[in-house]
Amino acid sequence: MARKSTGARSTRASEGPTGGGSTRELLIRSAERLFAAQGVHGAQLREVVRRAGQANPSAVQYHFGSREGLLDAVMAERQQRTERALAERLPQPEGRSLDELLRALIDAEATELRTERGRDCLRISTQVSHRSGIRERRPHAGLAGTLYWRLITELEVPLVPLAPEPVRLERIDLALTLIGAALAERARQLAEGEHTLSDDRTYLADLVSVCVGLLTAPAP
Repeated sequence: MARKSTGARSTRASEGPTGGGSTRELLIRSAERLFAAQGVHGAQLREVVRRAGQANPSAVQYHFGSREGLLDAVMAERQQRTERALAERLPQPEGRSLDELLRALIDAEATELRTERGRDCLRISTQVSHRSGIRERRPHAGLAGTLYWRLITELEVPLVPLAPEPVRLERIDLALTLIGAALAERARQLAEGEHTLSDDRTYLADLVSVCVGLLTAPAP
């Protein structure tokens, strides 16, 4: 039987600013809401500025330089939250099993489901091309030196006996894309008050199992 999600139906796309904060903070929060609701490339920057309660139509350019700079700021704050969640769960990923690594990663990412802001950011993340850098073994600028990067590179170790290098790297990249898409869809369901087929714990545990299966499937 479907379960009614606990997330309230969202009407936030029509809302204005929600309180105090610096101009930069207000613009980031406004962008999170609009990018999630209307799309990263569909939302108008002038509307981001207006709903942040700012009078200067060039506020985004002044504080961030461009739409891309604003998006980078949104994703940087999201990454900081994920880093903290990972540090609480698996501060030393080296030498851990594939199951342990995926559980820590998915559980840390899923902490974003707990807040309205986090749900917005999950929905944004899946809209942008996946930029971890795992295929090239060069971390995206926002991931360099992070615990997240250490963990996803560690995912490859258990796969060495199972598949050649190109297959390993492509599978890890695909697994990260799958995790992002799955959590973004869950975030949308919660934000819109939709029924879900399973509770959150079951959903996340199954996502771990699916990713283990994806990564360890027989090589072609």
